Amino acid sequence: MPSPKHAPDARILVVDDEEANVALLERLLGMAGYRNVVSTTDPRNVRELLHEFRPDLILLDLLMPHLDGFAVMELLASEVPVDSYLPVLVLTADATRETRRRALAGGAKDFLTKPLDVDEVLLRIANMLDIRYLHLQLLGEKEALEDRVQERTKELEDSYIDTFERLALAAEYRDDDTGQHTLRVGRMAALLAQELGLPTKDVELLTRAAGLHDVGKIGIPDDILLAPRKLTIEEFEVVKTHTVIGAKILAGSRSPLLSMAEEIAWSHHERWDGRGYGGLAGEEIPLFGRITTVADVFDALTHKRPYKEAWPLDEAVAEISRQRGEQFDPRVVDAFVAVHDEVVATATAASPST
Repeated sequence: MPSPKHAPDARILVVDDEEANVALLERLLGMAGYRNVVSTTDPRNVRELLHEFRPDLILLDLLMPHLDGFAVMELLASEVPVDSYLPVLVLTADATRETRRRALAGGAKDFLTKPLDVDEVLLRIANMLDIRYLHLQLLGEKEALEDRVQERTKELEDSYIDTFERLALAAEYRDDDTGQHTLRVGRMAALLAQELGLPTKDVELLTRAAGLHDVGKIGIPDDILLAPRKLTIEEFEVVKTHTVIGAKILAGSRSPLLSMAEEIAWSHHERWDGRGYGGLAGEEIPLFGRITTVADVFDALTHKRPYKEAWPLDEAVAEISRQRGEQFDPRVVDAFVAVHDEVVATATAASPST
């Protein structure tokens, strides 16, 4: 019989308590060109061999001490991933119908009775290995396709986020001539979140999501947004709509980052005491919004705007502490105080690279 195409690479594990049976199978496999064969006469070794040898096929006897073939198949069911398709060929002297049914129901892919027909054994082995390698090939192609889909999805998501960030930057340039307010707020919010012990993934998302908090300003008229004076009640009501506008711009995305940004957009002008734009109070306000509020206010206080001069840093820090439990979540203020030096360094950074 010609050497099967998978013979050089196929890893075959033989499990049989009879030394003579093992020797016979090793000789048959060797003559057929299979060189990567490992055998054991103690089925208790199967778990260790399964992980060390990583077989492509198992030739399994049923009637064995310590663990019979059925118990070995139960072990395989618990140890082998469902999608890996590790075939088991049962070789046994028990030819009863019930044994065959039980073996096939227990996970065996095929069943042969002893004494064995050499040609039939080798043909069954070759066929099962063909299926095994085809399965692995399809699994590899599936994983490669999933990787490409994930990569493309990430590219599209990054493109969407980049568009929103540019929109937020365009809105910010209207009343911050450096255009860096969004960057600073994102960095400060991340520092506060990290101090609060939030998961690393949330901290990373917040770095970008918090920067989109004022994207709704794109919908506020210049004569109101840039007015170098105190706004009228009517004008201030218009300004307040930027939270709603921002949330609508960011709404409807499946991106965790944009979902977080939407939450921040509508909630970053809420106050802990309930006297904010929407009247939410305390922990009714989303945590990411409460964090961003502190970062946003501190940065706004310490930088010049058309309607005000920049506050001295010490006065701005004192104002944040003074508003603990009133405008701001006490825990977030405590985090602000704990990382005061880093926050101040971020607020006074001159460029994205500093």
